[in-house]
Amino acid sequence: MFNEDVYVRRRSQLRKQVTSGLIILPGNDESPRNFADNPYPFRQDSCFSYFFGIDQPGLVGIIDADDGTECLFGDDPVLNEIVWTGPQLPLQEKCRQVGVAQTMATDRLVPGLEKAQRQGRTIHLLPQYRTDTILKLQRLLGLDSPQSVDQFISEILIRAVVAQRSVKVPEEIEQLESAVTITAEMHLTAMQRTHPGLYEYQVVGALEGVALSRGAHPAFPTLFTIHGETLHNHYHGNLMQAGDIVVNDSGAESRLHYAGDITRTIPVCGTFTSRQKDIYTIVLNAQEKAIAAIQPGIEFRNIHRMACVSIMEGLNELGLVKGEANEAVNAGVHTLFFPCGLGHMLGLDVHDMEGLGEDFVGYTDTIQRNHQFGWRSLRLAKALEPGYVVTVEPGIYFIPALIDRCKAEGKYAPYVDYQRVESYRDFGGIRIEDDVLVTEMGPRILGPPIPKTIDEVEAACSY
Repeated sequence: MFNEDVYVRRRSQLRKQVTSGLIILPGNDESPRNFADNPYPFRQDSCFSYFFGIDQPGLVGIIDADDGTECLFGDDPVLNEIVWTGPQLPLQEKCRQVGVAQTMATDRLVPGLEKAQRQGRTIHLLPQYRTDTILKLQRLLGLDSPQSVDQFISEILIRAVVAQRSVKVPEEIEQLESAVTITAEMHLTAMQRTHPGLYEYQVVGALEGVALSRGAHPAFPTLFTIHGETLHNHYHGNLMQAGDIVVNDSGAESRLHYAGDITRTIPVCGTFTSRQKDIYTIVLNAQEKAIAAIQPGIEFRNIHRMACVSIMEGLNELGLVKGEANEAVNAGVHTLFFPCGLGHMLGLDVHDMEGLGEDFVGYTDTIQRNHQFGWRSLRLAKALEPGYVVTVEPGIYFIPALIDRCKAEGKYAPYVDYQRVESYRDFGGIRIEDDVLVTEMGPRILGPPIPKTIDEVEAACSY
């Protein structure tokens, strides 16, 4: 965990933004895989971790915004549990380390919440993403149904938490750098291990092993696939062959749960074909232009559009599309090849704070989501601020089902040479992604350099 003053400062700032009522921040509980004593690896809720910093299941934090008090509810292990888990620091001592003076046993929580409700006090909850937590809150608040929990979801609290967590302080940047440093090693390992005749899972095991050997964990399920045209492809059972390219989207989570998220595209035989180089160069140019454009005050949706125009210009040179690039983007032609967003916020969550509502995180009252195909998948559109950490990950994807549909409908016909596009039908996809800190002076790519140019990648793949 961070130093005590970090958590004290965070909770104090939250109380200044949410000025009345009870703020309830439930931590996560253990989640059984197939029976109670065989749980999934425990991962603390990100908002609980942000404000209380304790990695222990079964805790609930209460912040009283009226009188400024804070209390953590939880239980110390009994002897029968210590036999299996070993000695544990008392909860009171853990709370002291994060600046919380008051702790109470779990059975004191319901009476306290009943009293607050009788007094008509406002209760603030964040949106919940785990069914077991929703059911727990239903029980704690004495509600008739899980859906009744929604009445306590507080937009004031959501906006306050998003505003605070969006801007990363130096301690957080250090954690993100740590995560990306391990992630860099994972990617180098993947480049060195990828060869014809291996199955994808053989490389996945090696790269995820790097994270584990550094005291970290994968920040999200690894995407490592020769079918990079499938944007979130978690299948690792394909046999890699010469001529294939692999999209490797993977990252480590630091010991304090901050995420790295990097993508590189790897030629299985160690060198790209001329056709692969053409598409790779277009994606790399778009990414470099997008990163260079990052500045405080610049709307990320405009950077996304810049990347789309760059992709259209490159595809035009290859004869896959025609017409003026800006006009093509206005017509949505780019979504045939790039049907997703340019990036997202990064922090304690790989898609930072997405569980609180993407529109709260990436949009504002005046900068609202464009619901057209492709544009609606842009997770971040609002103006950037110093301290934001964002991913920049353009790609070009040849998705057969999407090509078939657009061709059958005659969509984008004035701009797309479908005959030439058909020749790329089995190409797959290429994505390149880095994690970027927004500073007063512009962009700073986090972590050590990771091979990214064609020459760098091929050199890293040499065997």
